[in-house]
Amino acid sequence: MISSNDFRPGVSIELDGAVWRVVEFLHVKPGKGSAFVRTKLKNVQSGSVVERTFRAGETVPQANLEKITMQHTYKDGDDYVFMDMATYEEGRLNASQIGDRIKYLKEGMEVNVVKWGEQVMEVELPNSVVLEVTQADPGVKGDTATGGTKPAIVETGAQVMVPLFISVGEKIKVDTRNDTYLGRENS
Repeated sequence: MISSNDFRPGVSIELDGAVWRVVEFLHVKPGKGSAFVRTKLKNVQSGSVVERTFRAGETVPQANLEKITMQHTYKDGDDYVFMDMATYEEGRLNASQIGDRIKYLKEGMEVNVVKWGEQVMEVELPNSVVLEVTQADPGVKGDTATGGTKPAIVETGAQVMVPLFISVGEKIKVDTRNDTYLGRENS
């Protein structure tokens, strides 16, 4: 159990049979009446966001989430096969369990799989990944870093907006949180 006074961004709680993560919170002490905590909660499974108010000091069950480091080994049909880095056991996840970050998942990548009981809640990729550009319009002499951007397809099939001077075969660093180009990878 966790008190509403202890809410912080990132804290996970159980409400109505689901896991919610605190996105924002505000302790309010009105001039008249008792204090309360106004929160913005995000459902870990569906991604929906709700605002909810709790009495100050009200206790709610804290979600017992387990974070397991796994390595993506290969794809088998519609399933993605992962190996637990601690026990070397294999586990399978489908595309809906991984979510929209699947576009940056490549073989050999280590990810954190967050579980609630036996249910997979989310798959956390590294904040940035290095990927090779497989398709892009050719760069032209005179293209500069500040001159604009163009779409490029990387080895996992994701589309990223890159500067005009990036060409096919280059390795670039991409931020997986907001799909942005971070720079060339020096190899």
